[in-house]
Amino acid sequence: MNIRKPQRAESYIPTASMADIAFLLIVFFMVTTTITVDRTRVALPTSLERTEVPKDAAVIAIEEGGVVHFSDGEEQSRVINMGDVLPAAAFVIEKNSLKWFVIKADGNAEYQHVDRVMEQLRQASVRNIAMLTGQESVS
Repeated sequence: MNIRKPQRAESYIPTASMADIAFLLIVFFMVTTTITVDRTRVALPTSLERTEVPKDAAVIAIEEGGVVHFSDGEEQSRVINMGDVLPAAAFVIEKNSLKWFVIKADGNAEYQHVDRVMEQLRQASVRNIAMLTGQESVS
């Protein structure tokens, strides 16, 4: 009597859909990632009040030494001269008169730099200005 061993089917992992899964993960992470337009590091002063501003607000960052970074809220920030805030803000306001501007000043920056930027924003007819601060917790 001739007894045969049953043949085992080879096991394998189907990899045909792996590319689809990887592509979906890439798309998911691209859609859910937020991109910041201003990455200037400053030590923010603290405050007790908080106001929400739109995410597409223009950002003016003032470093401790008076270096000014400007972003219109859509493009990456660029270094500009202190005197160029007025024309840059006027250009942004020309496109959208209700655009928010956020001043992100270092806590150690001289007030004259902040005052000069605020005066130029006023001259450019900016209506919505916010100062970025760190949130101090109330106990």
